[in-house]
Amino acid sequence: MSSLNIVVSNTSEKPLYEQIKEQIKSAILRGNLKNGELLPSIRNFSTDLKVSILTIRRVYDELEQEGFVSRQAGKGTFVLAGNKDLIEDTKRVLIEEKMIEMVTLSKTMGVKIQDLHDMLDIVYEEV
Repeated sequence: MSSLNIVVSNTSEKPLYEQIKEQIKSAILRGNLKNGELLPSIRNFSTDLKVSILTIRRVYDELEQEGFVSRQAGKGTFVLAGNKDLIEDTKRVLIEEKMIEMVTLSKTMGVKIQDLHDMLDIVYEEV
């Protein structure tokens, strides 16, 4: 089991379960959590993060509903990163959400689409 570097913030506007869920999902999408990898038990994870057991249960429940993990009674919760269509579609959705923010901001600031394309090309090459 790889160690999860989950950081929760009590000052964030996002609920704790959402912060944790997003970080686990992100680790799966980046390949930091591999298919079949065992996640920490709910009790150990909640103790490590100093959050309620119910918070971690909600995280695991939602990740299971979304198809990113699978729970096996008596064995634990395992990463399901083998569904390449789900992984690729989720990546595209995340990028599209960021692009919508970027385009919305660009339109409110009066940036033309060609300038936006040029900026994206430069940033893409430099990052």
